[in-house]
Amino acid sequence: MLSLFRITDVSAHCDLPCGVYDPAQARIEAESVKMICQKVADNDDPDFRVRATIIKEQRSELVKHHLWVLWTDYFKPPHFEKYPQLHTLFNEATKLAGASGTKGEFDEATADELLAKIEEISTIFWETKQG
Repeated sequence: MLSLFRITDVSAHCDLPCGVYDPAQARIEAESVKMICQKVADNDDPDFRVRATIIKEQRSELVKHHLWVLWTDYFKPPHFEKYPQLHTLFNEATKLAGASGTKGEFDEATADELLAKIEEISTIFWETKQG
C-alpha cells in the first residue's frame, strides 16, 4: 500500500523551525513585571491596580513561556552536561515567575530574583552560542 503521508520529526518554538532563540525575551517581560510592581506601590487607585494585576500576570506567564522555550527547545543534552545547574536555574526561574512568585504577588525583591536567574541563564546561553 502506498502512503500519502511522510512523517518527519521537527521541533521549534514557533510554527516553523526558525532557530531564533534569545533570553532577552524573558528578561524584557520580567523587567516589565518589576516596573509594574514599582508603579503599584505608588498608586492606590483600585482600577489601576486591577489593570496592573492583569498585565503583571500576563507578563509573568510570558516570562515562563520564553524560559520554557529555551529550556525545552534550545538547550540540548550536551549543554546540560556542561552546565549541570541549568535544570535547577530554569526550575527556579519559572517558579519565580509563577503563582508563588511574580504572577501572584507585587514584590520587587521577587522580580529582582527572577531577573538575576534570567541573567544567569543568559550568560550560559551566550557561552553556548560562542562554542
